[in-house]
Amino acid sequence: MGTPEFAVSSLQKLVESGSNVVAVVTAPDKPAGRGLQLTPSPVKHYALSQGIPVLQPEKLKNPAFLEELRSYNADLQIVVAFRMLPEAVWNMPPKGTFNLHASLLPLYRGAAPINWAIINGETQTGVTTFFLQHEIDTGHIIFQETEPIYENDTVGTLYERLMQKGAALVVRTVLAVEADNYPQIPQPEVAVAKAAPKIFTETCEIQWNQPSENIRNFVRGLSPYPTARTILNGKICKVFKVSVAQNESSAGEIGRYVTDHKSYLHFRTADGWAAIEELQLEGKKRMGIEEFLRGAKL
Repeated sequence: MGTPEFAVSSLQKLVESGSNVVAVVTAPDKPAGRGLQLTPSPVKHYALSQGIPVLQPEKLKNPAFLEELRSYNADLQIVVAFRMLPEAVWNMPPKGTFNLHASLLPLYRGAAPINWAIINGETQTGVTTFFLQHEIDTGHIIFQETEPIYENDTVGTLYERLMQKGAALVVRTVLAVEADNYPQIPQPEVAVAKAAPKIFTETCEIQWNQPSENIRNFVRGLSPYPTARTILNGKICKVFKVSVAQNESSAGEIGRYVTDHKSYLHFRTADGWAAIEELQLEGKKRMGIEEFLRGAKL
C-alpha cells in the first residue's frame, strides 16, 4: 500500500526478491500537467508494468473494497507512504500490517519526517519498520537503521538515500515475519516529542527573525519541494539554497535585504545575514544568484 515514488523502491525490491505481491493498493488517478490528464500514481505505474493487480479505493471503509481486498488472502500487508488505515484494513491479514517510516521512531511521527529532521538541524535520522496500531506511528518497532544527515543535505538528497535504505529494510522485515523470527519493541516514551506534521504552503514562508543557521536549515528541509519562499519586489520568490553570510553592514531591519546587484543578495536575520544562492521568482526559471541579478531590477 503506497502512492509516491518513495514507495516504488520498496515494491520493486519486494518483487525482485521473489516475494509474492498479490496486489497493490494506491491512490486514485489524479489530474496532472497542463491538460489535466488523469495520471496514475508512481506505484500504480510500476505495479502495472509487473502485472500486479491494482486497487484504488476512494474510501478505505467501502464494503466493496474490503471484500475485494479480503479476496486476495494476503498473509501480510506493507504500508509505505500511504494514508491512515482503518482497523478493518490493517487488522485483516493473519500476520498483521507493518509500515515503513522515514525516521527513528518515536521521533518525527507524522507526514513529513524527512523535511522536519533537516529543518530542525538534526545530524542523524533513519528508517523504521513497525506494526500498525490504533494511534498513528506508535506501533511496536520491528527494525531500525540510522542514516547521517550531512551539512549540505537537502530533503531531495536525503529522500533518495532513505528511499533505498528503507526498501532494503522492508525486504529484511518481510523475511523475518515470514520466518516468524522478529522483535517487537514497544516505542520508548520521549520527554520532548519531535513531531513531523504535514507541510502546507503557509508553513514554507521564511521567518527572517530566526537565526541565519536556522533559516539555512529551513530552506534545506524544503528544497527542492515544496520549497521555502519569501516576497521579493512584491512577488513570490521560491528559495532553494541559502548560506550564512558575512556582511559588514549593520543596516536594515530584520527581513530587509542588501545587494551589490552583481554577486550577492543578503537578508537581515536575527543574528546577522543570510545569503540567497538559488532562487526562482514568480514567472521566472530557477537560477543561481549571479544569473538572477544580471536580469533583476531590485
